[in-house]
Amino acid sequence: MSFAEQLKSQLNIVEVIGQYLPLKSSGAGRYLGLCPFHPDKRPSLNVHGINQFYYCFSCNAGGDVFKFVMEREGLTFPEALKTLAERFGIPMPEFQRSDDPETQRRGALLEMHEIAAEIFQNNLRGPAGADARSYLESRGVSRAAMDEFRLGLSDSGGQQLLHRLQKFGPELLEQSGLVLRRQEGSGFYDRFRARLMFPIHNESGKVVAFGGRALRPNDEPKYLNSPETKIYRKSAILYNLHRAKIAARKLGRMILVEGYLDVIGVYSAGIQEVVASSGTSLGIDQVRTIKRQISQQSGAGQVVLNFDTDAAGGRSTEKYISLLLAEGLRVKVVELPGGLDPDEYIQQNGSEAYQKQVDEAISYFHWLAGRAREKFDMQTAEGRVDAFKFLSPVIQQVSDRLEREAIANELAEYLKVDRQVIRDTFRRLTGPETRQKAQDSLSGIPPNEKLLVACLLLSVEARETINHFLARADFLHLLELRPIFEAVWSMEKEDVPFSVDALAGRLEPRMQRILAELSFSDFVVQEEDATQQALHCLEALEAKSARAVCDGLRQQIRDLEKQGNLEEALRLADELNRMRRASSEA
Repeated sequence: MSFAEQLKSQLNIVEVIGQYLPLKSSGAGRYLGLCPFHPDKRPSLNVHGINQFYYCFSCNAGGDVFKFVMEREGLTFPEALKTLAERFGIPMPEFQRSDDPETQRRGALLEMHEIAAEIFQNNLRGPAGADARSYLESRGVSRAAMDEFRLGLSDSGGQQLLHRLQKFGPELLEQSGLVLRRQEGSGFYDRFRARLMFPIHNESGKVVAFGGRALRPNDEPKYLNSPETKIYRKSAILYNLHRAKIAARKLGRMILVEGYLDVIGVYSAGIQEVVASSGTSLGIDQVRTIKRQISQQSGAGQVVLNFDTDAAGGRSTEKYISLLLAEGLRVKVVELPGGLDPDEYIQQNGSEAYQKQVDEAISYFHWLAGRAREKFDMQTAEGRVDAFKFLSPVIQQVSDRLEREAIANELAEYLKVDRQVIRDTFRRLTGPETRQKAQDSLSGIPPNEKLLVACLLLSVEARETINHFLARADFLHLLELRPIFEAVWSMEKEDVPFSVDALAGRLEPRMQRILAELSFSDFVVQEEDATQQALHCLEALEAKSARAVCDGLRQQIRDLEKQGNLEEALRLADELNRMRRASSEA
C-alpha cells in the first residue's frame, strides 16, 4: 500500500472539510455545507462520510479528500499529502528513489530539462550571448530579470545539448523533446539552435519545456516550442504560474497576457499575478487552473485579459471571454493606448501607469459592445440584429442567472430593444441547456439500473459477483448507465482499488453527476442483501432487454410481410420462437 493510500485510510473527509467550512448532518453519514468553489447561498456541497468523497450539485466540483485540499489551497498532489500528514500528525516516510519505471523515466526527463536550462543560461551569460542580451535589454529586460526567469541561449551548432545528454540513452533523448532524430543517417541533433530560450515550469517550479525565439532574421518559425512529453502537456500549463500563484491567491485576480516577454515585463514591474498560455491557445484545463488559484469563498475570481489590439488579439479575447465566463469567473479587458504590448507600455509609461490600466479595466460586456459597434451599423435595425447575434452567444456563457439578467438589461439598452424581448430570447436560447440538465436527473433512468449501481457502490461481494455477468452480458449497450457498469467492470479487471472517486475519474461529466446523485440518493440497501438485490436487478434488466429484442423482431416481421418478403419473415419468426422457448426454460 502506498503512503497516499495509508494516509487516506487514516483521514476522515468529513473532519478535513469541516476544518474549512461548517457542515450539517443530513443523515446516513452525509453532510451539507456551502461550496467554497463558487458563490453559494444555499448549501450545495455534499460530503459522504461512508464513501469518503464530496460533490457539489451546482458547480460539479467533486473528488476525494486530497482533491478537496488541492483545489481549496491551490496545492499540487505531493504538497496536499505533506499538508495533511503534518496537520494530523501522521509521519511521512523518507522517500527513496522509486523503482517504478515510469517514475524513473519522469525523473530522468526532469533532470535532462534542468541540465538544458543550466546550459542555456550559461550560454546567455557568456561571450556568445552578447547579442541576445542586447536584444533583451532593448525590450526592457534587466539582468536581474534574465536571472530570475532563467533566460538562456541555445548554441547554433546543434550538438552542445546532445553531447551533455548523451548519457541518458537514445530512448530518453527522443522522449525528451530536446533533440531530434536525423532523417538521414543515424543519431540526433539539438531541437533548439541559436534561439533565445524561455524555460517553462510546472506548478511546482520544475523546468518541463522550453519556448525558443529566433534571433537570426531568416529563421522560421519565429517561436519554436517543446513538443508534448511525459512531463509537459501544453494545454495544462501556464507560463509563470509557479511565481504568480501566491499573489493571485491573495488578490483573487489573475492577469492573462499574450507572450513570454509580456509576462516578464509585467512581473518585473512588481505586478506579480501575471501568466500566459504555454505555446498554445488557452484551453479549458488552463482556465480551471486559473479558477482554482483565484476563486475565493466570498466570490468568483477575476481574470484581466490584456492581449494585442490587432485582429488576432481581438479574436483571442472574444474566445477567452466565453471560456472564462463558462467557468463562472469574472472577466475584464485592458486595451493599452497606441496598441502597445504590456512590456512596451511599461517601458514608456512606468509600472504605476500599467497598474492603473489594470485596476480600471473595463467589463467584458462593454469591451464586446465596443467590438460590435466597430463591426455593425448600430443605426439600422439589421445592424442591431447582427450585434445581438454577435453578443448573445458569449453572454449565454454567464453561469450566474442574476448576472445574466443584469447583462440582458444592459444589452436591451445598448440595442434600444425592449428588455422583455431580450429576456425571452435568452430563455429560448438557453432552453436546450435547461433540458440537458433535466435529462441529467435520475427521473428518466430505470429503477433497476439505479438500484444495481447502489448495490455495486455498497458491496465488494456484489461487485465481484456481478462483474462475472457484466463481462458476458449482451444487453449492456441498451442500458442508460452503461458507462458506469463498464467502468466498474474495468476497475475489477485491472485490479484497481475501488472507490467512488476513482470510479468517477473514469466517467465523463454527465455520468459523474449521475453517479454523485446516486451516491447521495435515499436507496435503502443493506450490505448483506446487496448481492442478492443486484442479481435480481440484473435478471430484470436482462428480461427487459429480451422483451425489447422480441418487440423489435415482431416489427421487422410485420414490415417484411408488408413488403412480400415471406422467406425472411419466416426466418425471423423462427428466431423469435427460439428466443421465447429459451426465455420460458430460463
